[in-house]
Amino acid sequence: MKSTLHNGRMQISAKADYAVRALAELAADAGRPLTCEAIATSQDIPFRFLKGVFRDLRQAGLVRSQRGCEGGYWLARDPAEVTLADIVLAVDGAFLTLRGERLDDLGYHGPAAGLPGVWRGMEDHVRRVLTSTALSDLVRERLAA
Repeated sequence: MKSTLHNGRMQISAKADYAVRALAELAADAGRPLTCEAIATSQDIPFRFLKGVFRDLRQAGLVRSQRGCEGGYWLARDPAEVTLADIVLAVDGAFLTLRGERLDDLGYHGPAAGLPGVWRGMEDHVRRVLTSTALSDLVRERLAA
């Protein structure tokens, strides 16, 4: 989840948000393939952007696709085995970045020298939340509502 601090708020990347929402659609209707167009319409996601997101998800082995009249996208794994962390890492490559830099690469001097440790602690917390939440948890919440 590429996150930035903007006006004091942490932001989640559009790619991460769209990817999780798209896979939630697939998990909720696992009996048949869904087209990118149908998912984009259902989730109000720009179609062209979503196509790129699906390319990343396919390369990460989270979805499989089939062309043709009966084509579309399916989850490649059971929704209980796909965590939000898997999805975020597939599209963003990291949980958090600071101005595009990975947190491991940060090094501050003087009084701010301890700040990278704070950012890494925040990243650890985000990692724990995302790794403990499966795609099936999202679908279950929706069905229970």
